[in-house]
Amino acid sequence: MSKDLDKKFLKRRAFTVYFTFVALILVVLYSTAKLQIEGRSSLFNDVDKKLPVQIVKRVPRMGEILDMNGIPLVTSVTFYDIHMDPTVVDQKLFDSDLAGLAAGLHRMYPDKKVRDYENEIRSARENKSRYLLIRKRVTNDERKMLNKLPIFKEGQMKGGIIDNEETILRKKPYGNMLSRTLGYYRFDKKELKVGIEGAFYHYLKGEDGEELEQRISSGWKKTGKIIKDAVEGANVITSIDKEIQEVAHSELEKQMIHMNAQEGCVIVMDVKTGFVRAIANLSKQEKGGYAESYNFAIGNAEVPGSTYKLASVMAGLEDNKFKITDLVNANGSYFIAGAKLSDSNHGMGYGRITIKKAFEKSSNVIAQIMYRAYRSEPQKFLDRLAQFGLTEKLGIDIEGEKKPFVPQLGTTGWSAMSIPWMSIGYELKQSPLQTLAFYNAVANNGTLVRPQFVQQIKRSGNVIKTFKPVIIKDQICSKSTLAVMKACLEGVMTNGTGHDLKSSFFTIAGKTGTAKLLGDNKKFNDEKMSFYQASFVGYFPANKPIYSCIVVISKPKREYYGARVSGTVFAEIANKVYASALQYHKAVNSKRAVKSADLPKVKAASNRDITQILKSFNLRYQLNDDTEWIQSDTLKGSIHLNRKKIHKKLVPDVSGLTAKDAIYLLESAGMIVRMQGKGTVKSQSIQAGNPLVKGQLIKITLN
Repeated sequence: MSKDLDKKFLKRRAFTVYFTFVALILVVLYSTAKLQIEGRSSLFNDVDKKLPVQIVKRVPRMGEILDMNGIPLVTSVTFYDIHMDPTVVDQKLFDSDLAGLAAGLHRMYPDKKVRDYENEIRSARENKSRYLLIRKRVTNDERKMLNKLPIFKEGQMKGGIIDNEETILRKKPYGNMLSRTLGYYRFDKKELKVGIEGAFYHYLKGEDGEELEQRISSGWKKTGKIIKDAVEGANVITSIDKEIQEVAHSELEKQMIHMNAQEGCVIVMDVKTGFVRAIANLSKQEKGGYAESYNFAIGNAEVPGSTYKLASVMAGLEDNKFKITDLVNANGSYFIAGAKLSDSNHGMGYGRITIKKAFEKSSNVIAQIMYRAYRSEPQKFLDRLAQFGLTEKLGIDIEGEKKPFVPQLGTTGWSAMSIPWMSIGYELKQSPLQTLAFYNAVANNGTLVRPQFVQQIKRSGNVIKTFKPVIIKDQICSKSTLAVMKACLEGVMTNGTGHDLKSSFFTIAGKTGTAKLLGDNKKFNDEKMSFYQASFVGYFPANKPIYSCIVVISKPKREYYGARVSGTVFAEIANKVYASALQYHKAVNSKRAVKSADLPKVKAASNRDITQILKSFNLRYQLNDDTEWIQSDTLKGSIHLNRKKIHKKLVPDVSGLTAKDAIYLLESAGMIVRMQGKGTVKSQSIQAGNPLVKGQLIKITLN
């Protein structure tokens, strides 16, 4: 009976203990859940007493903007705010190492004295301040160094260092270069999207996470508890080639300094795809120098000047108004609808020439030709401009493109002079990018493609979006007209205004442009009081175009003709791009190498060096003696490696060895070596086989 009672008692006790443990575990789990969800410190606290916590956004690292070869153009740099909780440091450690910590902080940041650091930390400990600011925005390398200082090296729990507050800033490693096109994203009451970063911000930004902050006496502090992980932003792979970009930027800047110009831009574009390989925009700064402060290439619509003559002549050919071989009287002065136009060679003219020659010389007789051709049906000319894609936006991803301004019949400002003025690039306005796109279509056999700045979007190394070439118009004009205009553009370089811009390596096709700009009084003033815009646009090589390019320089002070101001920049860019582009040059090893039947000459050397070289060239050999030093024998029709005798008590024979091996062998034997010449050892001052005397001087001669 007694035994049964004992068993029941033990059983009840076991169940009691078991259920007690289960209950405790449930309490712990419940308390943890309440803390995560509501911030309660304990189940047994008053239900209304919660820790002051809040859930805040965990901002992800933005993606990088890279050039086409993966070189970072815009990246995110992490900085850390360093704080200290001096109350957690053991008193003994605090007293012994505080001076060392203060000295270390002074070495890293000497703007404060050692005593000032020490007093601040000591005062914070006395006042029970748990969040003393040590330094704002330190780099990760500085952060690592701080963690090695006395006290701090004990970590957060024992050393009091709090280094987990990140500040992520965007940085452009190449500074001013490409700055405006790379752009930025800001939100201050309204969104501001500039350049590539603004256009592709939804890919770059990633997805916000969530983390927990706790309120302490000095403010809100991150607890380190992550509720939802942030998703880092995707990388944007641009179409920019950094090497071409550097050339374009430097050549433009050099010329603008020389010409004392106000502003200018360069664009280099891949002919077939429309991908922009380089784009530079520079404007003079009040404090001196030039910087990228506005994207003129995209957003600045201005009169294109004589570069527009390509569209004018193309329209006339398409409408069978004339033939390119027709003769005209380019006498230098042209009276049209009561107004007078003159040629740029001070009105001297060019005599009786073909329309092709007039185009090559950029004669304004073209205005007279176009007036006679379209004065009775001006709408036909306007329709042709629309067919060429010159009246609408290109639809690029980057914001800021303006619609080309083309005067229309029946609108204010239209007059009898509108057609002749438009035909030589006045009264209408378009951006440099829109001009380049038209010339690029000519280079691309008539296909107008949309200029693009981004090729791919990648996240975690995986391509999530690819941008393919976008065709705006399959054919802007007939094949016959296209062939004629290509010949005209090449003629500009050989017989016309661009003849000084030739390259000795390849042919260029292009057109110069010089446009007079409105003065501050909104009028066209005389030559001395006027501002000019010089431009050059074309493509290269002319026979198989790879790149198209436009250079526009506004308000130069030294000269203003397009060939001398902008054409020289175009030529420099073209030549340097040609020199560095593999597609222009035949491979020197394009033909398969023929394996020689002759055995190579193998010098005496260390076993390891010789065998490693022979293996790398896949040459068969026979190793007869596996010794440290070997020499070769090829008399038997194959490579035999034999022992090179080295006697420890005799002067070694170093003839035929390289300088490195000879010096190593002689100095290892204890001799002092003096060397003359270069190559392999020809002779040695102490003959091989003589008794070895350590410390003895030996001279070796190489050839």
